[in-house]
Amino acid sequence: MGFFNIFKGQFIDVIEWPDENPQVLVHRFDRHNNEIKMGARLIVRSGQKAIFVNEGKIADHFGPGTYKLHTKNMPILTTLLSLPYNFQSPFKAEVYFIRTTEQLDRKWGTSTPVMMRDADFGIIRLRARGNFSYKVGESNDMLARFSGARSEFTCDDIEGQMKAKVVSAISDALGELKVAALDLAAMYNEIGALIHQNLGAIFSAQGFELISFTVENISLPEAVNEAMDKRSSLGALNGVMGQYTQLQAADAMRAAAENPGGAGNMMGVLMGAQLGNTAGAAVQQGVGAAPPPLPVAPVFFVASDGGQSGPFDLATLKANAANGSFTAETLVWRNGMAEWQPAKSIPELAAILPSVPPPLPK
Repeated sequence: MGFFNIFKGQFIDVIEWPDENPQVLVHRFDRHNNEIKMGARLIVRSGQKAIFVNEGKIADHFGPGTYKLHTKNMPILTTLLSLPYNFQSPFKAEVYFIRTTEQLDRKWGTSTPVMMRDADFGIIRLRARGNFSYKVGESNDMLARFSGARSEFTCDDIEGQMKAKVVSAISDALGELKVAALDLAAMYNEIGALIHQNLGAIFSAQGFELISFTVENISLPEAVNEAMDKRSSLGALNGVMGQYTQLQAADAMRAAAENPGGAGNMMGVLMGAQLGNTAGAAVQQGVGAAPPPLPVAPVFFVASDGGQSGPFDLATLKANAANGSFTAETLVWRNGMAEWQPAKSIPELAAILPSVPPPLPK
């Protein structure tokens, strides 16, 4: 290597970060102990920003664009290095490139169950999962706290700590919203919005901006799922217990017919019918069965003048008895009677007939 090449290698003319690995958030420009020449070109691509650091102190920031470095556009570094105005000699400084694009679809999930107090099921354990997106914030906190002297800082270096904060935020959100276990599936958006709000300040304090937060699923313990299925089954049976009872009896009769066994078949039929009746009554008591229909008032036909009239209810016959047109000897008939009978022989009618004292003794 000639003298000119040695001299040329002491300076850097172009400072850039062409690597497009989306997992890398911070990259330190590799200087190889070379100095940066005043007047060198700085290329900051879209989705990046460049930060100059002098002996651990953060200096000037540069957004996307192409810059020719000089003391005018590096005022902080010029002050830190005590450089004179229009300084042209080489200088030493570390340059960090930071990826500012949004990190999409970062998965999160509860590695251990989250405890929740529920009014219906008591203390239950939940598991949840979803995704979120974030990007590096505008402050210097992330570079100062996490990157340090490392040459690269990746998503994996920080997302473990982020996901731990997510689990804590889920517990706080469920406790604040007090959502019943039966209603969790309908509240994913509300739960996600509250977690996003609570996590925003935490991410910002670490130098990041939380862009979105989504709850995809909250799973309940198997025992709670079974209890919910039973409750749904009872609700479906409510109001159709007659069909349910008939179905039980029909199943028992079909099973008996397919298994010949003399008297045992009939016993199976009777047991199946009784099982259907018992199950129907039990479910009706548990679900809240409807009351039986009101009793129907009896009506009677009345024989008069060689013909019949009516039917009359008890109120009408009582009024007729009062005016003398309906007597104890009047023949009456109603549904279920074999023949016409005098009114005095029917208990309901005898009660509405006027009382006549017996004849005086001689």
